[in-house]
Amino acid sequence: MLSRPLQRLGRDWIAHWNLSQRVFQNGPTYKCTKWTEYCSWVWCSHLNLQDLPVSWNRKPHNHIQNCSIHLCPANMKSEGDEPTPKRRRCSGEQEISCSPNEQLSTSFPNETLLFHNEPQHEEESLPKSRAGVINRSWEYFCQQSKKMKILEEDKQISQDNKDLQEKFDFTVMSYNILSQDLLEDNSHLYKHCRHQILSWNYRFPNILSDIKRLDADVLCLQEVQEDQYGKEIKPSLEALGYHCEYKMRTGRKPDGCAICFKTSKFSLLSSNPVEFFRHNIPLLDRDNVGLVVLLQPRFHCKVTAAICVANTHLLYNPRRGDIKLTQLAMLLAEITNVAIREDGCFCPLVLCGDFNSVPYSPLYNFLREGKLNYDGLPIGKVSGQEQSPRGKRILSIPIWPQSLGISQDCMYEEQQKQLEKERDGGEAKENTLEASEEIIMVSQRLPTDLHHSFQLSSAYTHYFPDSGLPEVTTCHSRGAVTVDYIFYSEARDNISEQPGSERIFDGGLKLLGRLSLVTEKDLWMVNGLPNESSSSDHLPLLAEFRLEE
Repeated sequence: MLSRPLQRLGRDWIAHWNLSQRVFQNGPTYKCTKWTEYCSWVWCSHLNLQDLPVSWNRKPHNHIQNCSIHLCPANMKSEGDEPTPKRRRCSGEQEISCSPNEQLSTSFPNETLLFHNEPQHEEESLPKSRAGVINRSWEYFCQQSKKMKILEEDKQISQDNKDLQEKFDFTVMSYNILSQDLLEDNSHLYKHCRHQILSWNYRFPNILSDIKRLDADVLCLQEVQEDQYGKEIKPSLEALGYHCEYKMRTGRKPDGCAICFKTSKFSLLSSNPVEFFRHNIPLLDRDNVGLVVLLQPRFHCKVTAAICVANTHLLYNPRRGDIKLTQLAMLLAEITNVAIREDGCFCPLVLCGDFNSVPYSPLYNFLREGKLNYDGLPIGKVSGQEQSPRGKRILSIPIWPQSLGISQDCMYEEQQKQLEKERDGGEAKENTLEASEEIIMVSQRLPTDLHHSFQLSSAYTHYFPDSGLPEVTTCHSRGAVTVDYIFYSEARDNISEQPGSERIFDGGLKLLGRLSLVTEKDLWMVNGLPNESSSSDHLPLLAEFRLEE
């Protein structure tokens, strides 16, 4: 039984449990024993508790001692609240649920102590076995073969001067960096995390380190908090040679989307924010946004070459597929408006973001295939986020009101009428006429048919070919799944077999490589996301493309 002063002191420490470690003068190394239902203590095997002073008023030395008291996070309310893989790992513990990293805390007596308000990011601060590093490799798609070949990470394909002049290669990253306000408002999703690693002062250096290390030419960032963007994110990225465009969510939402590009690689032709909120349309009462930019490559042989890059974060709510589809249609309409050229062709397109939809869901298939018949489709099944969606309400016909001004082809109606007028009146050149015929509304189309004009492919396959296990882009206490994507307008080998398609795009993009993803099991081996090294609940996606004419 501990003395009352010690018990009182323990209660004081628990009230301030976010201070994960304490330093005491002349304190020997402690070993772990259990005290109370929600806190683990670290005591020394040869320490006599009666020798401890009651006042505890000694001042610590200037140097750091090798002693600490480590507080575990509070227990989950029930076993069912824990993610299944984590439950299996901790099946031997019944009263205290500590992360694997915390269970190993006594294995590193020389570890530098970390405080929540003064995060240390030196390599020695966290031993390698505790660093939460996720092993991801670079997958390169050889140009000499149509089949995918994985090359060694340090192997590069040389290009002669002629190739360098004719080809333009660039990399694109999509990264949901997790808004700090959203993290704190949804703390139930991060029960598995040590409180110390959830502070913005700890997370931002890790996020910036990821961006530096991956060194993408174009960044598409989601959940970029407005105050942090102005004070830290934008200045840091500008110092790395990026130009930044930002669109904050409407209403009282504190975050938004950003597109940043290296000025040594691109120049900005236009920047076009998209707001999905419409005060006069009840369906569109959410504050999500998108951003569409038109970039001109530098050092490219074709002066008129341009690349359209779009970034968005669609509504999360799994039961509001009608809103998700409408938001997507609004984004595609703006992309069409920005990417279409005077000759009726489209610029190559890269579409990134957190779409809050799983692979091969109706929304995903619509993006990939360019068409969707939503007749009888339940609203809760549009995004595929829930295996057994609640409610049986189906999508209305039409999904969005005519007053929105967007057609079934996901185009602004005024723009589509103008294209039809040019076709019927013979005002455009022959190549413009033929190209326009591919993007106008097809006669006899059903009222439940949605179409868009882009031939999009995904940079990722979403399943591992050997095991069949799904790739994962986000992970928290309630599960792991893919919701983040990089879509692109592919330069198809069989493009001549598709009538009119050779005039739809002014060139196309060829996927050269990508940064591999991981499985859910891989993530829980490093205690999920966020962890000591990966400071968002999403993984960054990275792909390399070649602009082909």
